[in-house]
Amino acid sequence: MRPPPTVLRRALLDPVWLLLGTAMAVVLLAIAAVAGLAAPLTRRRRPLRLALFGALYLAVDVCLVAGCAVVWLRHPVAGRRDQARRSRLHAAMLCRALSVLIGAAGPLLGFRVEVQEPPDTGLIAGSPLLVLARHGGPGDSFALVHLLMTRYQRRPLIVLAETLRWDPGLDVLLGRLPCCFIRQGNGAKMASRLTELARRMERDDAILLFPEGGNWTPRRHRHAIVRLRRAGRRQAAADAESNPNVLPPRSPGVLACLAGRPELGVAIVAHTGLEDLVSPAAIWRALPVQGRPMTVRWWYEPAGAVPEADEDRRAWLRLQWAIMDSWIDARKAARDDPLAAGLSAAGTLRRILPAGWVHRRVGGGAPPARLADPAARAAGGCDGRAERGRQAARRHVHHLHGRDADRDADRARHS
Repeated sequence: MRPPPTVLRRALLDPVWLLLGTAMAVVLLAIAAVAGLAAPLTRRRRPLRLALFGALYLAVDVCLVAGCAVVWLRHPVAGRRDQARRSRLHAAMLCRALSVLIGAAGPLLGFRVEVQEPPDTGLIAGSPLLVLARHGGPGDSFALVHLLMTRYQRRPLIVLAETLRWDPGLDVLLGRLPCCFIRQGNGAKMASRLTELARRMERDDAILLFPEGGNWTPRRHRHAIVRLRRAGRRQAAADAESNPNVLPPRSPGVLACLAGRPELGVAIVAHTGLEDLVSPAAIWRALPVQGRPMTVRWWYEPAGAVPEADEDRRAWLRLQWAIMDSWIDARKAARDDPLAAGLSAAGTLRRILPAGWVHRRVGGGAPPARLADPAARAAGGCDGRAERGRQAARRHVHHLHGRDADRDADRARHS
């Protein structure tokens, strides 16, 4: 459902939300007080945890709307505003709000983020960045934005669905930052806005884009396969079936960003741990989620590793998601048995690299970039060069999984 026009939201919905959000937070605090009395009788204290976190979220959201109103009242005339200072102020508000929420999610919900970085993290410093992330599990987008702002000192330019404007705090705050709310079914306008957004990026900016277009669920994965088959894209449907842990990535947003800024380096962000919590009932049963952190693994593709032609870029994007699926398989196996991670990687890597594609290594141990070999692809076969490329890619991704498995084994020995 589309949100109402901006004028109506600012003049009517935002003032009402200040009162309604505050009242709802008070009600949740009362529920938390009652749940606290019954806490000794329950082992996991789920009602208490959810009521307290819900009250905190509402309070933060109301404070964001009020804070943005105060900033507007100080400089109501657009021509007299210092836009750079105003942007920094709103970015600081976003960072503080996320820090409060994620800081409270730890003790209340058991939420925890673990980051596994590649050895070449210095390569992303000093230049704008395109961040392509999977979307799966509750709170993943908040956690990734918080990481970009605190750990990597980036100003996030978030691409998000227009339906999120129904959240008044996000609507007002992100509407004053160079973020992009997109509407389904408006592809041409969306592409032009993303191209312009990329052109205006500054040194420490990072566009955060979720190419899957929505949170991963088994149902959405099945529907994506059906949609691709109905569209006659049999190979894409087969690829989606081979990668059950991720949704098929959609390329228009990525192509639009790269068209506006061809020299952009790209960070691919995979994560796992909470993606199976796809319903309120599943979240309720899992709380608190201690012992199952949101594990984030990212790698960097410099601009020179990204193909120039659009068709090759689409294939390159599909490869990154296939590598992501393989890593998630290995992490899931490692939760039960760290030694199983290598076996899982060996099985899943066999389906990553179809015949007719040449691979080369990107420096620093990052996963390989895929380049099209039109002759081999047309023949449907595999020449010696492609075979050597596939073997090299297997070794590099095995190395990626091996470092993660070694890290898990070290933690197990010292725990």
